[in-house]
Amino acid sequence: MRTLFLALLSLPFIANASGIDQLQRFLKSTNSANGAFEQTVLSASGKKPKKSSGAFAMQRPGKFRWTYEKPYRQLLVSDGVKMWSFDPELNQVTVSKLGNAFGGSPAALLAGRDLEQNFLLTEGPAGEGFEVVEAKPKSADASFERMSLGFADGVPVKMEVHDKFGQVTQITFTRFELNRSLASSTFHFVPPAGADVVGD
Repeated sequence: MRTLFLALLSLPFIANASGIDQLQRFLKSTNSANGAFEQTVLSASGKKPKKSSGAFAMQRPGKFRWTYEKPYRQLLVSDGVKMWSFDPELNQVTVSKLGNAFGGSPAALLAGRDLEQNFLLTEGPAGEGFEVVEAKPKSADASFERMSLGFADGVPVKMEVHDKFGQVTQITFTRFELNRSLASSTFHFVPPAGADVVGD
């Protein structure tokens, strides 16, 4: 049974609120969050789903840390200006400027701002115990076609991203803690000695 550790003291209880209402209230009242997730990637070709799990932390606007722990380790870190992707197995770091592209990315629905400027938001079909927001990026250069975000009692519980190649990424948040104090080092990354660094 899925267990959610919710820091609901910082959010008023939301009974039967729509998905968009819950998203807007989440963005207004949440400065930071951390927790754990499970991810499944479904390919358009019908290959065996790829499963992974890990932990995340975010601080609005634009800062996040996404750590894949199983089956392989990988780290994504953004300090709001740059983003680093680290593959320990290859000992390779890819770094890029966050720039305007972040505004239309899936991560922006949790860690960004000015959502209505970047997305067309609509109510989606309710799930089992949660309400759903459907989001389509307004930019033609966005990296995905559409996504949905499920809320229960004002907290994200599920995310589903459909990319332009028919691939679907499903994320279940197994723990989601709100407005915890996060160390500034959480969103700071220094490439390990000897790592191959590619990018800006």
